[in-house]
Amino acid sequence: MISEYGDALHGKVIIDITNPVSPDFTGFVTPDGSSGAQEIAKAAPAGAHVVKAFNTLFSHVLAAGPAEGRLVDVFIAGDDAQAKTRVSAFIESLGLRPMDVGQLPMARTLENVALLQLGLVAHSVKHTNFFLGVSILS
Repeated sequence: MISEYGDALHGKVIIDITNPVSPDFTGFVTPDGSSGAQEIAKAAPAGAHVVKAFNTLFSHVLAAGPAEGRLVDVFIAGDDAQAKTRVSAFIESLGLRPMDVGQLPMARTLENVALLQLGLVAHSVKHTNFFLGVSILS
């Protein structure tokens, strides 16, 4: 799909919300050591900036926003500081809290967090009405 848009993506921020989980939910369909976001970045034209975001939130949790007085965290990863600033501003406009985890290779870790959440759904929590976030202690 990225190749269809070609140079039209130059200078654009591409937000990757995907989790390229294998059909058996035991791993990923991306090459070892890579992530969906990194594969998108490889396919994107020079000048496009990929930011991983929103992939660790179930859609209804994202839509509901703050829960029980607690901000919902959106983890982000990307190589371009300006792109992450723009994505962070968008996240804040939704009433959510951006949490920068570092450069784009951290997208693989975020995808593993999503796989962890699927494990929780299957084996412990048994539903999707939860989110993982950061509690900052004073």
